[in-house]
Amino acid sequence: MKDRPRLSEEHYEWAAEMTRIGAAGARRAQEESRRAGVPCVYSINGVLHWELPDGSLTTTDPGVSPPGGDDAAAGERQA
Repeated sequence: MKDRPRLSEEHYEWAAEMTRIGAAGARRAQEESRRAGVPCVYSINGVLHWELPDGSLTTTDPGVSPPGGDDAAAGERQA
């Protein structure tokens, strides 16, 4: 196996900050989805799981349209 050079302290701090920013953004998106009643979707070992607004988990697609409806966007794609 090839040895990889160690990260400098500056690069390590940058990577840690980017990870923190990404995690905070994901948490905000999850909270917003929960408030809007939209299921959060996760992939666990390649299997999709939906967290429903009541907090339960399912592997069956609940078929929920996002706020504003999905039908209008689908029609635009087909046109």
